[in-house]
This record gives sequence, C-alpha cells and structure tokens, in this order.
Amino acid sequence: MISSTMAGNARLDSSLTPARLRVTGDWTLAHYADLKLLSKKLQGQYDANTPIDLNGLGALDTAGASLLVELLGSERLGRTAEHPDCTLSTADRALLQTVYCSLTDFCVPIKEPEVSVSIQLLTRIGRAVDAVWQDTLQLLGFVGLIIETIVRGLFRPKRWRVTPMIAHIEQTGLDAAPIVALLTFLVGAVVAFLGSTVLATFGATVFTVDLVGFAFLREFGVLLTAILMAGRTASAFTAQIGSMKANEEIDAIRTLGLDPVELLVVPRVLALLIALPMLTFLAMLSGIIGGGVVCAVALDISPAMFISLLQTDIGVQHFLVGIVKAPVFAFLIAAIGCLEGFKVSGSAESVGAHTTSSVVQSIFVVIVMDAIAAMFFMEMGW
Repeated sequence: MISSTMAGNARLDSSLTPARLRVTGDWTLAHYADLKLLSKKLQGQYDANTPIDLNGLGALDTAGASLLVELLGSERLGRTAEHPDCTLSTADRALLQTVYCSLTDFCVPIKEPEVSVSIQLLTRIGRAVDAVWQDTLQLLGFVGLIIETIVRGLFRPKRWRVTPMIAHIEQTGLDAAPIVALLTFLVGAVVAFLGSTVLATFGATVFTVDLVGFAFLREFGVLLTAILMAGRTASAFTAQIGSMKANEEIDAIRTLGLDPVELLVVPRVLALLIALPMLTFLAMLSGIIGGGVVCAVALDISPAMFISLLQTDIGVQHFLVGIVKAPVFAFLIAAIGCLEGFKVSGSAESVGAHTTSSVVQSIFVVIVMDAIAAMFFMEMGW
C-alpha cells in the first residue's frame, strides 16, 4: 500500500483504456465533508464496468469506508478489495468487508400496510370471542377441580377446614347482611311505587302486592344478592389470593406439599354456598317489606291485607324457584373470584386488573345463568 498523508481523492483516469477510477489519499473522518461532495460529483461519470484501483488508498477508517461503499457499491468494492492485484493491508480489507457487510445486511424497515377499519374491527371481535372461549374452558376446568377436591376430602374429616370456612361465612354473609337488606328494601319500595303508578291506570293497584311478591321471590331477591356478592365477595377473593400469588405464598404452600385449592378455594366456595342462600332469603324478606311499606303508605293496603294477599295469590313454588338458584350463583361467583386470583402475576397492576375482571365476569355469568333459568322455569310451567 502506498503511504499517504493527503486528503482522500477519487478521479477517473481517462488516459487508460478502458478508463479507470483511482482512489487515493486518506479516507478518514477528518476529510468526510470534502469526500462526501466528491462522491456526489463523481456520480454518473462511471458505470458498473469501470475498473477500480485502490492501491493508492492511504489511511482508512469507518467513515471513509462507508463513503467508499456508497461510492462504489458494496459488492463491487468487495470484489476489488479481494482481487489479487490489490495491495490493501489486511486491516483495511477487514474494515471494508465489515462495513460493506453491515450496510448490505441493513435494510430500512418496510412500513406495514394500513389495515382497514372493518378488518381491525373484525380482528378485535375475533380476539374477544377467542378470549371468552378460553376463559370459559378455564372456568369449567377449575369448577371440575373444585368438585374433585371437595369429593376427595368428603370422607376425610381431619382435612376439613372448619375454622376458615366459618370466618369466610362471617365475612361474606354476616358483614354483607346490612347492605343487602337496605338495598333490597329500597328496590322493593321502588318496584311497589312504579307498579302502583302503572296499575292505577287500570284500577288494579291491589295487584301491586302480587307484583312485589313475584318479583322478589322469583328474581330480584336472588339476582340483586348475587350481583352484590359478585362485586363484594368475588373481588375480595381475587385480591386475597392474587396478593398471595404476587408474594409467592402460593408457591410456598405447594413447596410444603399442601394443595392450594383445598387450602384456599374450598373454604371460600363452601362459605359462599352457605351464605348466599341465607342472604337471598333476607333479600326476599327485605324487598317484600319495602313493598309493603309503600303499599301501606301510598295505597292504603294494611300490613294484614298485604300478608293475606301474599298467602292467597303466591305459592311456595315461587320461593323455591328463587332460592334454588342461589347455590348455583354462589358456586360460580366463588369459582370465578378464586380463579382470577390464581391468574395474577407478580405485580400490583395485575392484582387490580384481575380483580376488575372477576367482578365483570361474575356479574355477566350471574345474569346469563338467571336468564337461562327464567326461560327454563317458564317453559316447565313452574
């Protein structure tokens, strides 16, 4: 290689046939601006068949190598540098090869084509449907696991966890009784007031008693209680188990050889199975009492007459239709709350997200199951 302390240069030597492009001088960062202008001026003065002479090349760094690649092209520069007649040093050859390989491998990311709004909408709908299906499968599997655990421990009284179950009954049942009673009392009063307003048009205000009785014995009592439990108890179950999962306490339980489902889930499920029917009965009584207060104040229907009409017009099957749904709702609410707790990852954000998800899923499942049960009982004539 010819030693040089001159600024880099490139010129087309037309004295030779064919004309040759000679690269000389130092192609370094210090001369980058001048070499950049030179490479622009040389564009169009030579073609792909013009020979290249690199024997006059002096000092070379990465900036100069990138300009040479831009001027000559990576493939052409690579062939010239590897030619036997080229006197470049091994270090310069390696630098040129590294630079032109890097520039060859690099490509500007292609902008993804814009997707139409309709396709995006269908994609989101499809993902949502798939998520619902996967959640349904997980819930069914978890329900089966809970039933299996309960049946497996049914004949082993030593493994029954009575104390935690009683504590959960107090938390989910006794502590929730005031809000359930107050809410259903007010809803019963509202239903009676609206019913009397509509029925007064037909001179049938006395049937407000039947409206309140049918509504709370068959639907409102159990439905309002289940929705309250979905918002209050399912979220509590998810937060409790989710916090344990985030703190790796679930892993510690498994390490000790214990079953988290038996230890954490079954007591909560059994507690809600006991508490929700009792709260449903309380909700039915409170709603009917609320309706009775409105009938006594606004419709001049005495409490004795109110009770007499209830006994005459409403059979016990309506009470059974409402109360039989309570254990089903309780089991599903507890299962969803516990399952979402086990889905929590190790962050507070995940605990909040799954707590919200458990409430939404519980309310949705309760309403869907109540609609299915209403249609079934209607078709059966019950």
